[in-house]
Amino acid sequence: MKKESIFFTITVSFIISVILVIASFTILMTHNYQNKEEQLLEKYIPIIKMVLRQHNRGVVDKDFLKTLEEINYTMFTSKKQINKITYNPKTKILVEKKNFRNRTVFRVLKLKDKNYIYMKKHRNSLLIRDNIPHANLTQLYIFLVFGIVIITIVLMYLITLRKLMPLKILKDKVKHLGDENFDFECCDTNRKDEVSQLALEFKNTATKLKSIKEARNVFIRNIMHELKTPITKGKFLVEIKKSEHTADNLREVFNKLESLINEFASIEELISSTKNIEKNYYYIDDIVDNAIDILMIDYENVEQKYENKKVFVNYKLFSVAVKNIIDNAIKYSSDKKVIIKSEGENIIFENKGEMLKHDLKSYYEPFFGSNENNSNSFGLGLYIVFNILKANGYKLEYEYINDTNIFKCIKEDTSTI
Repeated sequence: MKKESIFFTITVSFIISVILVIASFTILMTHNYQNKEEQLLEKYIPIIKMVLRQHNRGVVDKDFLKTLEEINYTMFTSKKQINKITYNPKTKILVEKKNFRNRTVFRVLKLKDKNYIYMKKHRNSLLIRDNIPHANLTQLYIFLVFGIVIITIVLMYLITLRKLMPLKILKDKVKHLGDENFDFECCDTNRKDEVSQLALEFKNTATKLKSIKEARNVFIRNIMHELKTPITKGKFLVEIKKSEHTADNLREVFNKLESLINEFASIEELISSTKNIEKNYYYIDDIVDNAIDILMIDYENVEQKYENKKVFVNYKLFSVAVKNIIDNAIKYSSDKKVIIKSEGENIIFENKGEMLKHDLKSYYEPFFGSNENNSNSFGLGLYIVFNILKANGYKLEYEYINDTNIFKCIKEDTSTI
């Protein structure tokens, strides 16, 4: 553990706190013992002096013993009784004073809840019992408070470490963030403290970075695939003899390249966006016209049967999505036509042709099916459509009824981005 670490500082603070508590407890117990000793001496010295005076006079009779009983003291005269108390393993010594010159020993003993005054001079021994029970509650309270304080400090230390643990794990994970390791499964937590929330925000950021990385990888991995065909065709046309037909084909190639570049720009705008795209209300007719202009196709290929309502979308991106749907619908239709309808804010595209061979979601993957059967591949088309619709609060649904492919752009309540 490094000295600069927060965990090191907290641990050192914990150790210092425990040491200070133990030192305070020791001082308090010592002070309590001294006070207790003074109180016992102050209480029992007069009693032992009174007994010694009677004992020296040789008049420790029944009347004197009765007098002691009246003030709640009992004097033991039998040596057997004295030894039974003084040599009992359970007997504790509370106070002990010795005078080696006079060979005198004075002790205050405790057995169960009773105190005993023991006096030995030369070979003579005296033992007096204090009949009033004495419970050492002060010492019990001190131990209780000490235990509570120690337990509290330990619990606070453990709770603090637990609260800061996501920070330690996060530090180790952030080290690998530059290596594009965006897995932050460790930071899953429902706690609401600042450290946990910080770790959760880092995880969310890493998840977004991972999504952007994957999208960019798809973009870079497949851009050459899509550009390869028009570039190859263009190189071939350059080599052959120039003619009006060749020029038209070259223009078609360059238009295709320009269209692809615009679509790639749309993908880049989508995957690079860190906030909601800007949207406004636009007429469906304007969006469809813009899509047809981008495609450079005849209007006779598009049968417009929609109600010209306004939709809340990003004009540029949504036009690209509509363009791709129209392009695919015409390309894979049997009559090279597409019918556009509407239901409120929902836009529907219909074309005659074969049913999709796979589930619609499969075509959301870039170039799905391009390696198996080029006639059944939508390239980047539906991949772009899916992401643009999602960004605009729409979803794509598919039905096949009476030899007709039906693609529905369904408006959702709220945008998913």
